[in-house]
Amino acid sequence: MSNSDTLRLGAGPADIARAADLMRAGRLVAFPTETVYGLGADARNGAAVAAIYAAKGRPSFNPLIVHLAEAAQARALVRWSADAESLARAFWPGPLSMVLPLRERHGLSGLVTAGLDTVALRIPAHPAALALLRAADMPVAAPSANPSGRISPTSAAHVLSGLDGRIAAVVNDGPCAVGVESTVVGLAGSAPVILRPGGVPRAAIAACLGRDVAVAAADAPLSAPGQMASHYAPAAAVRLDAMAPRDTEVMLGFGPVPGDLNLSPDGDLAEAAAHLFEYLHRLDAMGRPIAVAPVPETGLGAAINDRLRRAAAPR
Repeated sequence: MSNSDTLRLGAGPADIARAADLMRAGRLVAFPTETVYGLGADARNGAAVAAIYAAKGRPSFNPLIVHLAEAAQARALVRWSADAESLARAFWPGPLSMVLPLRERHGLSGLVTAGLDTVALRIPAHPAALALLRAADMPVAAPSANPSGRISPTSAAHVLSGLDGRIAAVVNDGPCAVGVESTVVGLAGSAPVILRPGGVPRAAIAACLGRDVAVAAADAPLSAPGQMASHYAPAAAVRLDAMAPRDTEVMLGFGPVPGDLNLSPDGDLAEAAAHLFEYLHRLDAMGRPIAVAPVPETGLGAAINDRLRRAAAPR
């Protein structure tokens, strides 16, 4: 993709409609929120979500925040709670993300949730963001619209300086008002916990809920213990770098190495990333050990192999 391929869009109705069409087609669109510019993709489309990681140059499947236009959409995706209702009434739209347990048949890509049973949700308080989310009429996964390791973008110029030519479009509606990411509150456990400080202060959250709110350790991963050596693990044993299954095994193929399921017959790492968690779940349901074909350690392959090594680690 050449630099000229990234469309520069404004925030008027015609441009918002164009951006929504692009996201429905599985493309990436950067858009402003009150915190930072986000890099949005259809959260139900695994290939589109994989493209976010590829564009950012960060081969890491950390859970992503899903952006919505209405609280009703959130209630349809997760098991809602009284605390969630209180916080939503107080701070949505706004710079607060809530991590809640997923409902069955939620429809989100496993790459959004990193294969976990929770998801982070928020409704942004920005007119252009809300207009785009309503026009697209879908849950939108949107990390910050910048290459990995770079300063978070608070203007369209920041987005283009790092991602020009790597995404379909950017919606430009000026600088972001808050300029720091949303506060993330975990509501999946027995008590609320601040997983990441951000645009809503801890004291305001505690006042809303009527009790103190603990803060997770600074190095705690978003929403779940993804840094544990054994994680993303099926019930079945996993054997890596296999060229063929043993008699007792089912096989997860890649490229020319065939299997019961193949992450990507064409060797496309973005396609493989999009399929990874879903295919592990499907093979695990067969009740037999899982053999996995070699995956290159380049690009998104580094993240795929990281998750596979965690899945295969001793438990």
